[in-house]
Amino acid sequence: MYGKKVKLRAFFILLIFLSAILTIFLVIKALEENVVYFKSPSEIKNLTELGDKKIRVGGMVKKSSIKTNDSVINFIITDFKNELLVSFEGSVPNLFEEGKGVVAEGFLKDRSYLKAVKILAKHDENYMPPEVNEALKDNKK
Repeated sequence: MYGKKVKLRAFFILLIFLSAILTIFLVIKALEENVVYFKSPSEIKNLTELGDKKIRVGGMVKKSSIKTNDSVINFIITDFKNELLVSFEGSVPNLFEEGKGVVAEGFLKDRSYLKAVKILAKHDENYMPPEVNEALKDNKK
């Protein structure tokens, strides 16, 4: 019914189409592993299930909450409504201090404890990530 050229052309179009779908699928799967969700302490308290995915928590470092021993730093992140205890091993950015905004990236052990693997630095002393700023505004109301 169809000639040899038409069949060959249809085969190549189908092959290109399937290759494109496979490429898009692989890109989405690769990006899925690198996605880090941002939450505030209040959102973490309201989680229905705790996953084992990496998460970012933002808020303010509570006054008088920074405790250091050896190379481990423990502190509390608050959004003025709820609090989350954070434990971090390593060096923190120079601008990390009590009463300032912070974003900690790590894994939740439960709804009140985060084992951080990274403390994100701020650009300057007045900078606050938009997500943190919005979460703090929502909880001050």
